[in-house]
Amino acid sequence: MTKNIGFLSFGHWAPHGQSQTRSAADVLLQSIDLAVAAEELSVDGAYYRVHHFARQLASPFPLLAAVAARTSRIEIGTGVIDMRYENPFYMVEDASAADLISGGRLQLGISRGSPEQVIDGWRHFGHAPKVGETDGDMGRRHGVTFYNLLKGEGFAQPNPRPMFPNPPGKLRLEPTSETLRDRIWWGSASNATARWAGEMGMNLQSSTLKEDESGEPFHVQQAKQIRLYREAYAAAGHTRTPRVSVSRSIFAITDDRDRAYFGRSGDQDQVGVIDNMRAVFGRSYAAEPDRLVEMLREDEAIAEADTLLLTVPNQLGVDYNAHVLESIVQHVAPPLGWR
Repeated sequence: MTKNIGFLSFGHWAPHGQSQTRSAADVLLQSIDLAVAAEELSVDGAYYRVHHFARQLASPFPLLAAVAARTSRIEIGTGVIDMRYENPFYMVEDASAADLISGGRLQLGISRGSPEQVIDGWRHFGHAPKVGETDGDMGRRHGVTFYNLLKGEGFAQPNPRPMFPNPPGKLRLEPTSETLRDRIWWGSASNATARWAGEMGMNLQSSTLKEDESGEPFHVQQAKQIRLYREAYAAAGHTRTPRVSVSRSIFAITDDRDRAYFGRSGDQDQVGVIDNMRAVFGRSYAAEPDRLVEMLREDEAIAEADTLLLTVPNQLGVDYNAHVLESIVQHVAPPLGWR
């Protein structure tokens, strides 16, 4: 199955000598440069994780707009934006502006959020759950509001004496990208939220961890999650063909640098507790190309997805990460039929 292949960067930075990203400026500028390099390698997507109160990428839309201005073909996305922190009205304007700059290449992953660096960090951004809500409920509510606003329908009563002339009827947010709604992805860690995303009509992002709901290997549970999502999507009557992405840590060992960095990468799933949820964490894949191809053929969830996001060790710098992507595109993707 032909697949879109993208990279996913968490955008880590740290002020120590072994890191190639020692400041926020370093990681932002290198994030742009890696997208440019990835486009030159015919990689399909440049995706960025969003974390607040951490030495990582945090404010996606300036970065996405900058990447859009420096590239012409590659998809540009997030995986994911924590909607507990977002004003969905302002986010429509920001996201639409970035999408218009890109010429309609934005693939925006959003979710109810994951454990963060501080206690109730979203409160510092001015948000609080309603009575009877959890913070996860609030994140989903913000996500639904954002998703519905992207329909582009007018809802605000115009001023009878406006500063500028208005079109007739109620007003919508401007700019609103007319097509972005079809390119919204929900980041899901459970079967229930995958079904919910399908019912809503969003695309699906599933990462390298999932709620452990059956005790089966990670890739088996994730493949079942994807199938449940597609069933819910079809049952809801949506007609657009949905997209599904999975994330993986995959490294083709082609030289001594690769062997030094990843020759001892873990090859087993891990089980742990995160945010009071028993979770299964997917294994890393690291081997010489021929062996790597054999290993990846057995991953049921990769087979189910149309998009594969490769997590990159961004602190090793642009040149090395371009090498990581090139190794996958040249040595691994063709024998698997991904290209």
